[in-house]
Amino acid sequence: GCVLVVSVIEQLAQWHNSTVKAAVERLCDYIPGKYQIMCHMSRCIDKEMNADVVCHSLRLCKQDPGQPLCHLYSPPKVSCYTTCELMHPSTFIFLPLQKSFMGFSSVCAFPLLANLCEKIKFVLRNKLPFEDFDGDKFSTFPTLRGYHWRGRDCNDKNTTVYPGRRPDNWDAKSDSNCNGIWGVDPKDGIPYEEKFCKGADSRGVVLLGDSAGAHFHIPPEWMTATQMSAKSFANLPMAFSDEFDWPQFSEITGFLNSTIGGWTDSLYLRLRKRNRCNHRDLQNISQNVYFPNNIAPYLSFSLARNQLLDNPAIVIYATIGNDVCNGERDTLAHMTTPKEMLSNVVQALRYLDSRLPNGSHVILTGLVDGRFLWDNLHDRYHPLGQLNKDVTYSQVYSFLDCLQVSPCSGWLTPNETLRNLTSERALQLSNVLKEIARSEKFANFDIFYMDFPLRQTAEEWRKMGGEPWQLIEPVDGFHPSQIAAALGTGITWQKALHEWPQVLGKENPFNDQIEAIFKDQGGH
Repeated sequence: GCVLVVSVIEQLAQWHNSTVKAAVERLCDYIPGKYQIMCHMSRCIDKEMNADVVCHSLRLCKQDPGQPLCHLYSPPKVSCYTTCELMHPSTFIFLPLQKSFMGFSSVCAFPLLANLCEKIKFVLRNKLPFEDFDGDKFSTFPTLRGYHWRGRDCNDKNTTVYPGRRPDNWDAKSDSNCNGIWGVDPKDGIPYEEKFCKGADSRGVVLLGDSAGAHFHIPPEWMTATQMSAKSFANLPMAFSDEFDWPQFSEITGFLNSTIGGWTDSLYLRLRKRNRCNHRDLQNISQNVYFPNNIAPYLSFSLARNQLLDNPAIVIYATIGNDVCNGERDTLAHMTTPKEMLSNVVQALRYLDSRLPNGSHVILTGLVDGRFLWDNLHDRYHPLGQLNKDVTYSQVYSFLDCLQVSPCSGWLTPNETLRNLTSERALQLSNVLKEIARSEKFANFDIFYMDFPLRQTAEEWRKMGGEPWQLIEPVDGFHPSQIAAALGTGITWQKALHEWPQVLGKENPFNDQIEAIFKDQGGH
C-alpha cells in the first residue's frame, strides 16, 4: 500500500512539475476527508528516492531474515535502504501514524465498541447486510453488503416482506415480494400479481462466487497521474464500503449502468427482461478470499431462500480460480485436490437441496485457464508504469509474489512450468464439476455444467475490434474486466437458451402491460 501511494505522489509531482509537498496536497484535495490517512507522509518523500526506498525508510516495508528484498522498481545502483533514515530524519513524523495502523484492532477492546465490532465481524464473515433491521437478509442500504449485493428490501421493518418470495394473497393489499407489482385492477377486481405473474415461472438468481463474481475492481485513474482529478476519487467511499467489489455491475447480478467502463449485461437483467415479475430477485454471495472447505455452514447464514415460501432459484456455482490460486510460495501444495473438490461441492449441493424450493436449477462453472493473464499482460506497462515506462505487469506480479500476497502465484509467474501445472490442476477440478453434474441427482433442483467461456469471450471481443488484454482488470492484472463480464453474460445466456431452456423459464407475455402501468404510475 505504501509503495502504491508513494508512487502516485511522485508521479503527480513529475506530471505537474511541482514539489512533492504540492503533489501530496493535490492528492489530498482529491481524496474524501476521512480517507486522507496517507496525507501525513508529505515530509517523508523525496523525488530522488523511488517508492520502495521511501517505504523502507518509513519502516512500513521491511526485509525479514532469510527472505528476499521485495521491490516494485529496479533497485538503486547504490543501496540506500538502510541509509535513507539518516538522510531523512523527518521520516519519524510517520511513527504516530504507523502506531495507529498497528493499534486499529485494539479499538475493539473498548467495551462500548465490542458489540459493534462483533457485528461487523459477523457481517463480513457471513456476507450479510450490515443494515438489516428486520433480519430477513435484505436491506434498503446500498453498500456494506446491502442492495448492491441482494435485491433491495421494500419494507425493512417486516421480516415477511423481501425479494424472491411468492406473493402473499397475490399482493392485493401490499407488495410482499418487492417486485413492484401489487394492488387490484379496478377494471375486473383481479390482483395485478395474479393477472401478470401467475404461472409465469418466476425465479431468482443466486451467485456463489469468488472475487471475480463479486466483480473486484480498482479504478485505474486512482493511480494514473495523467488521469487523476477530484472526480477520480468520488467513488472511493462507496468502493471501500463494498470491499472494492462492484456487484451492481457484475456478470451474474449486475443491475445498474456501469460507471467503471464498458457496459452492464447480466444474467439477472436478462431474466428480468424475460419476465418482469423477477424484479429484484437476486443474491450475490461472493467474497474476495477463499471459501472455507465446507461452505454449507457458511451458506446457512448467507443464503436467503425459504423452501416453502419462496420462488425457485437459479444458483450459479462459480469459484473460477480460488481452488488453485493462493499467495503461498509452495502454491501447488496448497491447491485443492480433486478429492477435496468432490467432497466440498457435493456437501454444498446437499445443503442447497435442503434449502432451495423445488424446481430450482444449479449451474456449475468450470475453472478458468489463467495462462491467458501472463500471455497477454506480462510485457505491458501497468498503470503505475505508464508515465515513465518503468513498471510492467511482470514486475507487479513478482512484487506481489515476493510479499506473499499474490492473488495467484501459480499463474502470475514467469515460470512457464508452474503456469502449466496450475492450469492442469484447474482442468482436473473442472472435470470433477463436470462429473458431478453428470452423475449426481437432487430432489429440488437439476444440475448442469459449463466451461468458463474465456476463449469464446476473447473471440467475440476480437470480432468487435478489441484486444485480449482489455478483458483483464488493468490495476490488479488478474480479474475479468467490465467488458469481459458483459460479453460473458451473452455467451452464457445463449448456451442456456439453446441447451437448457427450462433453466431460464418462459417469456412473460404481459411484460409490456406491466411496464406501461409502471410508466403511468411514474415508474415506481
